[in-house]
Amino acid sequence: MMTLQSVITCPNCGAAKPQTMPTDACQFFYVCTGCGERLKPKSGDCCVFCSYGSVPCPPMQAERAGASGAASCCTG
Repeated sequence: MMTLQSVITCPNCGAAKPQTMPTDACQFFYVCTGCGERLKPKSGDCCVFCSYGSVPCPPMQAERAGASGAASCCTG
Protein backbone atom coordinates (compact mmCIF):
# COMPACT_ATOMS: atom_id res chain seq x y z
CA MET A 1 0.00 0.00 0.00
CA MET A 2 1.36 3.39 -1.04
CA THR A 3 1.73 6.05 1.65
CA LEU A 4 1.01 9.55 0.35
CA GLN A 5 1.53 11.49 3.58
CA SER A 6 5.00 12.38 4.81
CA VAL A 7 6.16 14.72 7.56
CA ILE A 8 8.93 17.00 6.31
CA THR A 9 11.29 18.11 9.08
CA CYS A 10 13.45 21.16 8.43
CA PRO A 11 17.13 20.52 9.24
CA ASN A 12 17.58 24.24 9.89
CA CYS A 13 14.90 24.96 12.52
CA GLY A 14 13.32 21.56 13.24
CA ALA A 15 9.82 22.55 12.14
CA ALA A 16 7.83 19.50 11.04
CA LYS A 17 4.78 19.63 8.80
CA PRO A 18 2.68 16.87 7.21
CA GLN A 19 2.60 17.08 3.42
CA THR A 20 0.81 15.12 0.70
CA MET A 21 3.30 13.78 -1.82
CA PRO A 22 2.66 13.92 -5.57
CA THR A 23 2.36 10.47 -7.14
CA ASP A 24 3.48 11.46 -10.63
CA ALA A 25 6.51 13.68 -9.99
CA CYS A 26 9.33 14.31 -7.57
CA GLN A 27 9.30 17.48 -5.49
CA PHE A 28 12.72 19.08 -5.74
CA PHE A 29 12.13 22.09 -3.47
CA TYR A 30 10.22 22.79 -0.28
CA VAL A 31 10.03 26.08 1.61
CA CYS A 32 9.95 25.55 5.38
CA THR A 33 6.88 27.07 7.02
CA GLY A 34 8.90 27.67 10.19
CA CYS A 35 11.99 29.58 9.04
CA GLY A 36 11.48 30.05 5.30
CA GLU A 37 14.54 27.97 4.38
CA ARG A 38 14.33 26.59 0.82
CA LEU A 39 15.14 22.91 1.10
CA LYS A 40 16.48 20.88 -1.79
CA PRO A 41 17.34 17.17 -1.93
CA LYS A 42 20.56 15.96 -0.35
CA SER A 43 23.18 14.59 -2.71
CA GLY A 44 22.05 11.19 -3.96
CA ASP A 45 18.37 11.73 -3.12
CA CYS A 46 15.74 12.36 -5.77
CA CYS A 47 13.46 14.72 -3.84
CA VAL A 48 12.87 16.56 -0.56
CA PHE A 49 10.67 13.73 0.76
CA CYS A 50 13.53 11.23 0.43
CA SER A 51 15.89 13.68 2.18
CA TYR A 52 13.71 15.22 4.90
CA GLY A 53 10.43 13.30 4.98
CA SER A 54 9.26 10.61 7.35
CA VAL A 55 8.30 8.50 4.30
CA PRO A 56 10.12 8.32 0.93
CA CYS A 57 8.30 9.51 -2.19
CA PRO A 58 5.80 7.19 -3.96
CA PRO A 59 8.17 6.26 -6.83
CA MET A 60 10.84 5.17 -4.32
CA GLN A 61 8.24 3.29 -2.26
CA ALA A 62 7.20 1.42 -5.41
CA GLU A 63 10.82 0.63 -6.27
CA ARG A 64 11.54 -0.66 -2.76
CA ALA A 65 8.40 -2.81 -2.89
CA GLY A 66 9.72 -4.37 -6.10
CA ALA A 67 7.01 -3.03 -8.37
CA SER A 68 8.09 -3.76 -11.92
CA GLY A 69 7.85 -0.99 -14.43
CA ALA A 70 7.15 1.68 -11.83
CA ALA A 71 7.21 5.05 -13.59
CA SER A 72 9.68 7.17 -11.72
CA CYS A 73 11.64 10.35 -12.04
CA CYS A 74 13.78 9.01 -9.22
CA THR A 75 15.33 6.03 -10.98
CA GLY A 76 17.28 5.58 -14.10
